[in-house]
Amino acid sequence: MTVIEVLKAASGHLQKHGSDSARLDAEVLLAQALGMRRLDLYLQFDRPLSDEELSDYRDLTRRRARGEPVAYLVGHKEFMALDFEVNPAVLVPNPDTEVLVQRAVEIARHVNSPLRVADVGTGSGCIAVAIAHYAPGVEVWASDVSREALEVAARNVAKHGLSERVHVACGDLLDPLPGSFDLVCANLPYIGAGAKLPAEVKAQPASALYAEKGGAALVQRLVQTSGSRLKPEGRLLAEVDPEIVAEITAAAKRAFSNLTVHRDLGGRDRVIEAWSSTPTNSEPSA
Repeated sequence: MTVIEVLKAASGHLQKHGSDSARLDAEVLLAQALGMRRLDLYLQFDRPLSDEELSDYRDLTRRRARGEPVAYLVGHKEFMALDFEVNPAVLVPNPDTEVLVQRAVEIARHVNSPLRVADVGTGSGCIAVAIAHYAPGVEVWASDVSREALEVAARNVAKHGLSERVHVACGDLLDPLPGSFDLVCANLPYIGAGAKLPAEVKAQPASALYAEKGGAALVQRLVQTSGSRLKPEGRLLAEVDPEIVAEITAAAKRAFSNLTVHRDLGGRDRVIEAWSSTPTNSEPSA
């Protein structure tokens, strides 16, 4: 079978098994199996595949059809135009989280002095690394309760040459991180038990997905405790599920005097921004 024939067959198979990006998945996985760039497939449509290459590719497509994320199968994922190692110990970086990072970078770029930033529940480290990469004036402390996740985060920090400005620590929320912060960022578990999720989401670590109180427990606790760790003009940026935005904003209004909500790429309320004073250097953007 040639490259184009295999791609057509695999695309049809993945579509039947629920992939909403079947052709893209088929191409990414074939490029992985052949050890080449996806772009190069278009230059080799008539190339025949060996039995070994077909076997490797069938294994990847079979696993994808069962719901394994493509990112786990290829071992990496792009986020904020940066490449991150991922594996089943961490969540796959989600494009909706870029809204949080973009706002954090915007805040950092409007402040003249260096900023101390916390990334709570760092997982792969994608938030911490992206903020440090695009805002050279920040120093980031990243925490997670999972040592396996922190091993991935540490490799991503080193991969992007940020070991001097991004530090990782194991522990609950802000507990393992030193000092006070200008900005606390968080993408914590926020899905309630029993929520209906796509297979590729359910394949990701449950400890990074689900929280008690319908998904609100951990974010609520961070909202209630982060004020004491923020500097006078500090801000909290927390990603949440649109289903619990009302509950989290109610908690934030009790803990902070100012609040705004940012929408994700699909137009859904996604990131809570809260602060307790009016900084002169950085006004919120709705």
